[in-house]
Formats: sequence, structure tokens, C-alpha cells
Amino acid sequence: MRDLYVLYRGPLASCNYDCPYCPFAKRVDPPALLRADKADLLRFTDWAAATTDRRLSVLFTPWGEGLTRSWYRDAMVRLSHLPHVARVAIQTNLAARTGWLSEANPDVAALWATYHPGQVTRSRFLARCRELDALGVRYSVGVVGLPSHYEEAAALRSDLPAHVYMWVNAAEGHVYSAAEESRWTALDPRFGDSVRPHASLGRPCRAGEDAISVLGDGTVRRCHFIPAPIGNLYDGSWRAGLRPRACTNALCDCHIGYVHLEPLRLRDVYAEGLLERIPHAWPATPESVVPTR
Repeated sequence: MRDLYVLYRGPLASCNYDCPYCPFAKRVDPPALLRADKADLLRFTDWAAATTDRRLSVLFTPWGEGLTRSWYRDAMVRLSHLPHVARVAIQTNLAARTGWLSEANPDVAALWATYHPGQVTRSRFLARCRELDALGVRYSVGVVGLPSHYEEAAALRSDLPAHVYMWVNAAEGHVYSAAEESRWTALDPRFGDSVRPHASLGRPCRAGEDAISVLGDGTVRRCHFIPAPIGNLYDGSWRAGLRPRACTNALCDCHIGYVHLEPLRLRDVYAEGLLERIPHAWPATPESVVPTR
């Protein structure tokens, strides 16, 4: 059975946090948009249930916070029990309750969680992580590598269990000195993947071959960062749109994009942890997970 990685993003854009680096901070979606988002997600979930000729791996990448909405929780539970779904994951701030995950298949459902200092206390965030550990749910934890976040990030890494991978996203627009890069790399050994954009123009990428981006209306794109459609999910035209391609962008600077660039071989690094951003060899050594503070 052939694999298909699907990044889904519906119209939802509301969030309960007001991070200064996010354009969707504290945005409130009107009821009509929320109804449309729910209907779109239900339609997508039905499509996934019916598409049994592919081994699906689904990552929800909402602009806002999805897990505060029941339909995202329900979709993850439903998809996690389908035999042809290898993984279903979502990017989340981990503010929502976690008990619903007891109904999901812990071998399939996973979370890509982000810690936002200033929006939640570290103790509260760590309590959520302990809940996930008790439920046996796979998850990664990450932070945006702003200079003002470093002390909290280092403390979080120290407080997290060794088995939890903590990633760091380079802050947009920030130029890191060698010393800064070194200390962030002590927290996340893969920080170097994020700190500089990757030259991608003309390089082979699996996006559009066995990885696609799907909008709420079913529009299929190669990835989130190349807007040209290659088909639609619901009329079946996406199938004819899949083929090997080279990237048409000069640079790729987002993990969910460059992870599919073939020269980087990051699929080998993450393997079954690709969607939830957990390297398959993690933890490698005790030293790699307990940095000196």
C-alpha cells in the first residue's frame, strides 16, 4: 500500500493565546466560519475513512488552536482507529483538556505541542505533559527560539522527561550569532535544520508526490508554501496530480516543508515520528537530553 502524507488546514484561525509573534493571536472566528470549519473537517474525515487504497498519515496544521474545538478532537479519535491510518497528529498549544485522548488509539494519535512563555506557566504546561505520559500518547514539545525565551526553554528541557523530544524553531527575522546557535543546539540537536533557510529551487521534493496540502474546500496543493493547486480531494483529480517534482521556491524555511526535501534526508531522521516531529533515534544519549543550565 502506498503512503500519502496529508497536511490539512481548514478555515479555522482563532486562538486562545495572544503571542506577539503570531498574526492570529486572540483572533475570534465568527459562528458561521466555525460551522464551515466543522463541516469541512467532517467531510475530510469521511474522505480519509473511505480512502483505503493509501496508508494515510494526517497532520492538522490549523492557523489557530484546533483542540479547543470538539470536532478536531473527534476527528483525531476517529482517524486513529482506522486500520489504514498510520498516524494522525495536530499542532497545538496544549491548553485544551487531554482526557479525550483516552478514546484514541495511542499507537496512532500524536501531538506536536508548542510551549509559549508568557501565555501559560511552565508548571501548567508540564502538568499537561504528565497527563499525556499517563495516557501513553506520543508527543513532542517545542518553543520559538526568541532570545527572551531561552531561559524558559532551558528550564523546560531540564524539567521534561528524557524521552520527550524538544525542538526549537528559529525565530523569524532573527539572525543568530555562533554562540546563540550553539546554546540553542544544546537544547535541540536539530536546531541547525531551522536556523537557516534551505536552498530548494530545482531540488527534488516529495511534496506533490506522496505528500500534499489540503484546504478546507478540498483544494490540493503540493505544500502549504506553493499556492498553485494540483487537484481537488473530492473530485478525485488529486490522484492525477501526484508526481515527482522539483521545488519551485528559492528557499524553504519551515519544518513542515523542508522535511520533504530529498537532499536533506530528513524523512530518514524522523521516520515514523515525521508528523509529530520526533526523531526516530530519540533519545540518543543521556547527554543529548539533559543540557547544562
